[in-house]
This record gives sequence, C-alpha cells and structure tokens, in this order.
Amino acid sequence: MSKNTGVNAIDIGTSKITCLITKPSSDSDNINVVGVATLPSRGMGRSRNNAGTIVNIEEVVGSVTDCVEAAERMAGFNISSAQVSISGSHIKSQNSQGVVAVTEPEGEISPEDIYRAIEAARAVSLPSSRDIMHVLPREFSVDSQKGIKDPVGMSGIRLETEAHIITSSTTAVKNTAKVVNEIGVSVQNTVYSGLASAMSTLTDTEKELGVVSVDIGAGVTNVTAFVDSACSYSSVIPLGARKITDDLALGLMISLDSAEKIKHHVSTTNKIKKELGNSDEINLAKIGVREEIKNVSKKAVSEGIIRPRLNEIFTLVGGVIRKSGYAGQMPAGIVLSGGGSLTVGAVESCKRVLQLPAHLGSPTGLSGLTEEIDSPEYATAVGLILYGYQHSDSHIPTSFKIDNLLKKLPFKQMSKKATDFFKSLMP
Repeated sequence: MSKNTGVNAIDIGTSKITCLITKPSSDSDNINVVGVATLPSRGMGRSRNNAGTIVNIEEVVGSVTDCVEAAERMAGFNISSAQVSISGSHIKSQNSQGVVAVTEPEGEISPEDIYRAIEAARAVSLPSSRDIMHVLPREFSVDSQKGIKDPVGMSGIRLETEAHIITSSTTAVKNTAKVVNEIGVSVQNTVYSGLASAMSTLTDTEKELGVVSVDIGAGVTNVTAFVDSACSYSSVIPLGARKITDDLALGLMISLDSAEKIKHHVSTTNKIKKELGNSDEINLAKIGVREEIKNVSKKAVSEGIIRPRLNEIFTLVGGVIRKSGYAGQMPAGIVLSGGGSLTVGAVESCKRVLQLPAHLGSPTGLSGLTEEIDSPEYATAVGLILYGYQHSDSHIPTSFKIDNLLKKLPFKQMSKKATDFFKSLMP
C-alpha cells in the first residue's frame, strides 16, 4: 500500500487506543477522515500513581500496532507519521513571560519577532527530568500596551508575551515516542490530551467568555481552562471513569468486565427506556453478564454507586479551578468530553457540584467518516488532527505559523540568483 501525506492521530488512552487517518480534500478546505479504528489498550497504568502512563511497552506496542493496521486497512494506505497524545499526573503547567526588542523599531512587528518573544518565554528553569510540550501565548504587549492578541504589523520597540507552558515527564515522552516508532511511524508532535480535546470541542465564543474543558478518561481527568480566548491553566487529576467500574465491581461483587457492561448499559438512557420502560430492574443476562446475581436496581447502581464517585471527580475538578485563580472568570461553564463524560448523571453531577453550566462537547472540524467519531470519547483523537494541521513542526512554538515566516524569506530572489549563477557557468 502507498504512504499517506496527510495528518494522522494516535490517541493512546488508559482503556482504549484510537487511530484516525485523514486526507486533505483536493477541491475544498475540508479534512476528510478516511480511516478509523478503536481497540482496547493493554500495558497502560491504572492506579492513581501511574494512571495514563505506559507500564509495559511491549503490550502497548501490540495494541497500537493492531489499531493502526485496522485504520490503514480502512483507509487503503499506510501512514508514516502521526500526532500522538500524552496524559498522566506528570503533566504540569505554569505561566511565563518573554520580552524582546523589535528587530526593526522603525518598521513593523514581524512573525519573527513573535517567534523570538515566545522563545524567550520558554526560558524557564526546569529539572532535567522534564520537557516543555507546549508554549501557548495568552496575550502580547507592545511598548506596555497590553491585551494585544496579534501584534503582527504593529509598530513598537518592545514586544512582550505572557505564555502558558505545559510540561511533561521526559521519560513519559520518550516511552510514548518509542512505542510509535516501534511500528514504523514517526511522531510529528506529542500533544497534551486535554489541549487536543479542548481544540475539538470548545467554540470561539466559549473560549472568549471563559470556559473549562474537562476530559474524563478511564484513568485520568484532564482539566484545561481558557480565559479571554487563551489557554491559561492545565492540570491532570489521577482519577477517571475506571474507578467507577471498580466501585461497581466491589459493590455488586462481580468481575470488572461485568461491571463495565453494567456501567455502559445504565449510561445509555434511551436504550433502557425502550427495553425496560419505567422498570427499575436490570436483567443482567440480557446484557451479557454471566454472574450469580440475576437482577440489579438501576437506581441503586446510578445513585448509590456511580453518583458518589462522580461527585468526588467534580469536587477535585472544582479544587483545580480554584487553584488556577480563574474561578470567577468562567461564565461559559464546563464542557465535558472523554468516554467518562457519557456516564449516567455526569452532566447533572457536574452542574450540582461546581454550580456552573455544563454540557457534553462533541468533536467538530472534520469531514468524511464523521459518524464513526461523533462522540465525546473521540474528542482527543479529533483534536490531534486539528492540532496537526495547525502546527507543522514540533520545535516551532504552538502559536507561531511557520508559513508566515517562510513568506518573509527571499526564496524567489535566492532562486533567481542561483539560476543566473549556473547559467554563467554554461558555455
């Protein structure tokens, strides 16, 4: 099969791995999804200490291989590179400032000046065990004039930027890259899962007003806050929907697989209404649970076991929001994504605990096989694709458009001079 030149995504999660393959449309600006695959993950940490991180490279490599090959079969070609997600309690964030002198004070501020300002903001002291993943400019200041979103073309002498920096464990990044490289795919960018989810589910209006993206995965919950259209705070809570499954298994004295089936069944409200009407009893045999227990109460499961754990997750989210210092600047409320957000009562619990408006966020921005990924659980994978099309090189800071820089370089003049030079050598 031929190789693909589009942007692809590999979302490595605690419970599942998703691979998306895309192809740019030749006659429009659409990004077409041509390959989709989702398979259970193996080799990922599930405890609070290692949730969301790789604990067995060989098993993860096997899971990723199966997933990528399935997506490639659907697309009809192989992939050579991909955007890869990463999460876990090792993800940290901080804000930083960068100041530079404008290259041409008599002229205009150029993209190169912005690039240098962002590079200056990167100059933070970090342990050797940590890497900078993202440098996200929040705003710029030109000669002390604050609140500027895009200073390109403005006049000034001093350019300053306030940036949000997301860092990760060096070991975690290397292990993730090793897994992907083992299957013959190069890593274009390693992207924080919470940022990717936010990119695919938040609207420009929500980000401008102030909003928090809460991505509930199986092992961790990613919290990403936006204020004045800029990413301003990021944090990872080492607790996810997998703990709800554990609670069900313990409370009902059944296996984890059976507990997962019950959780999914209870969470599919429409299906329950059609099958059971107003009945509170769930026939476990009908949903494939082969345990000694035959029936359970839907109310006991949803309100007695699931709700307390959801309340704990959102209480921790509330603590993160207060710690960020932006607690009073989120009128757009909470946008939930991730597989855990589909748990019965998640939205209601979020509203009740945080006292903020909340709703599920479905990923947008792609075309093609969108029916396959039209669910909050694919928010990270879709966000990886969007990130890849916006940022073409991993070493360029996230808001810096490399194509703007290339437009500034005199390639045409250089090419003409080279042509004239070789012509002069010819007889």
